[in-house]
Amino acid sequence: MTDRRLILGSTTAYLALLSVFAFAADGPAKPNILWLTCEDIGPHLGCYGDKYADTPNLDRLAAKGTIYLHAWSNAPVCAPARTAIISGMYPTSTGSQHMRSMAPMPEGTRMYPQFLCEAGYYCTNNSKEDYNLEKPGKVWDDSSGKAHWNNRREGQPFFAIFNFTVTHESQIRKRPHELVHDPAKAPVPAYHPDTPEVRRDWAQYYDNITTMDKQAGQRLRELEEAGLADETIVFFYGDHGSGMPRSKRFPYHSGLHVPLLVCIPAKYQALAPGDYRAGGTTDRLVGFVDFAPTVLSLAGIEPPSYIEGRAFLGRYDAGAQPYLFGFRGRMDERYDTIRSVTDGRYVYLHNYMPHLPYGQHVRYMFDTPTTRVWKELHDQGKLTAQQDHFWRMMPGTLPLAYSVCFLAHEAHLSPSPKDCSSHRVAFSALRTSDHEAEASHCQQRNFHILQAHPTIVVVESHRLGCFL
Repeated sequence: MTDRRLILGSTTAYLALLSVFAFAADGPAKPNILWLTCEDIGPHLGCYGDKYADTPNLDRLAAKGTIYLHAWSNAPVCAPARTAIISGMYPTSTGSQHMRSMAPMPEGTRMYPQFLCEAGYYCTNNSKEDYNLEKPGKVWDDSSGKAHWNNRREGQPFFAIFNFTVTHESQIRKRPHELVHDPAKAPVPAYHPDTPEVRRDWAQYYDNITTMDKQAGQRLRELEEAGLADETIVFFYGDHGSGMPRSKRFPYHSGLHVPLLVCIPAKYQALAPGDYRAGGTTDRLVGFVDFAPTVLSLAGIEPPSYIEGRAFLGRYDAGAQPYLFGFRGRMDERYDTIRSVTDGRYVYLHNYMPHLPYGQHVRYMFDTPTTRVWKELHDQGKLTAQQDHFWRMMPGTLPLAYSVCFLAHEAHLSPSPKDCSSHRVAFSALRTSDHEAEASHCQQRNFHILQAHPTIVVVESHRLGCFL
């Protein structure tokens, strides 16, 4: 038995070694792939036009690569978001949508690094995993605080992830902290009250992004100093929206819209799609379930048919998609059920628990000063209607569910009849897409919820100011 295992193990290792060099027969060697990711930030970077941000290293990366203007995390909190990435499937399909839950991988499915390892890649994760799925065997060659591409065999292609935690929600409220960004100049969103506490939190959030930018710059310099920059495709992305209240944990645009930068060196331009432009932008819709098939596609591996995402780069580019989907399930100690869909301009929300306010009490969220002062002003009746909506109980008799549709980006439009007309058309299309997606991306035991369609659909456009 021992001899047989040795033979099988040696054969597997030999085949893996051969696969390292197999790509060279048909073209360039397999690309290295580096993912730089951070926690709890929206696209608050200089390269996205944010003049308050100070992110020179990521801005330089963007100048050499492409900025994705419509990248969405499929979940507005870390564990379900990372679960979507590692599996290529919606957590609502695999029963892993609740924060810090644990479910087995569906039979016949695997985590994408396992495919890369079999293809000869050295796969490292430094170091956060936080998946809501049980790992189906060994996933990484190394997943630790010491994981690095330097530990691979000579000539072996690598796939490496480095996760930066300094931008995490918990660091916004960390004191003492000497502010670098001027709170008086902080861009406070209209749904937050304009108070000193709120301005300080936003300023510290941007300070943390600047620190993260320096950390990302260090990894990029390591790549250049090792002579690997021309051999490596680089991604930078955030794991969901900002750690400020009403972003993290909420499937609005502010909770799901993330930065995504992709830099493909000249040697591998054949793997770039038609919308890729060095120093340019793309309007292509990309979600986290698309990351797994994309990295497999870049490595020359055909994504398995069970994967729900679509490759947006590489040999198996699946083409553009019209919609992206998000969700909210249990967030820490509070249950909720909300689904969202966007076409890049509008965001449609379907709330299956309308008897609850959006701003349910989550202890971790209330540790942030902004949350506390915001709730205090609500209790005192000192908020504008837009600021108060987050805390307000829906008045009167409620339908079994209700829907909201609003513009993703345009916060200060005065609606015209034409605006409202186009809004109605968009709402109808997004609602249809949302219901179709629910039937596809929901466990069988939840189908009874989907039958509870509203007898009255309340559609609000807080951004447009019109009610349909």
